[in-house]
Amino acid sequence: MGHKALRRLTILFIDSDKNAHEKLQQALGEGFVVQGVVSIAEAKRVLSIKVPDVLISEVWVGEESGLELCRYVRGKAAFKCLPFMFLTSLSTLQDKVAGFEAGTDDYVVKPFDARHLQARIRLLVRIKRLEQHAGV
Repeated sequence: MGHKALRRLTILFIDSDKNAHEKLQQALGEGFVVQGVVSIAEAKRVLSIKVPDVLISEVWVGEESGLELCRYVRGKAAFKCLPFMFLTSLSTLQDKVAGFEAGTDDYVVKPFDARHLQARIRLLVRIKRLEQHAGV
């Protein structure tokens, strides 16, 4: 094909369910590098070392709150332009509003369509890059 090879996007995925990690990796395929962690503490440790292109979290990670992780990320200047997505089984309007109020950029309900998820991830990255260049 005529377009240049794109760098594979790196994703930090936080979910206490190991099956969810396998499903996400299968859904995203070769175009993405997924690093999975099973706790909020582990996610914060990884973020302190290397910032991914996208952060995707379940709303509840075991007994820990992904909403708190989202607020933590939004409170750090270093992560201002980090795209944050909830990928969760929580599907009520109240759940979605809570996610957006915590600062998420997107909220996708499981089960998800792989192509739709890939497109939303790429869109998030594009929007955040535009914001970064615009100085938003």
